[in-house]
Amino acid sequence: MSMAYLAQPDQQQQLEWLDGGTLAMLLDGKATDGQLMIGRFDVAEGEAPPYHKHTREDEVFLLIKGTALVWCDDQEYELAEGGIVYLPRNIPHGYRITSQKADLLMINTPAGIEGMFRETGRDKATPRPDGYEVKPDPGLADKYGNIIVGPPR
Repeated sequence: MSMAYLAQPDQQQQLEWLDGGTLAMLLDGKATDGQLMIGRFDVAEGEAPPYHKHTREDEVFLLIKGTALVWCDDQEYELAEGGIVYLPRNIPHGYRITSQKADLLMINTPAGIEGMFRETGRDKATPRPDGYEVKPDPGLADKYGNIIVGPPR
């Protein structure tokens, strides 16, 4: 059974993410009875995940601040500040941040993919090993139903 959940910013897990960015885990499956995952990216120009598709969840991106190029099923779109994208499962997609900085809200339903983010990123509350770098892992992505279909764009 779902119940209300509240987490102040200092209670939200902060993960080191691609290219030195940060992913704040706002809500996960544990907090939403498996219904929803919400993360917030603070990233810089050039940040781009591999071109991929989700087999288990639908995804929504809301670009709170910044600009980006978004590819959805091989079509390219410019996403302006305040723009939103809905990505149904099994549709290949990717993005590249084109502004100096970006604030991107990501929503996935149902939850579950947060496991991949946690295994790929590094919890900023733990010591950072020398030479550590966040790198996408196709095997780990596949474990969570996230299939890499090409390099970043």
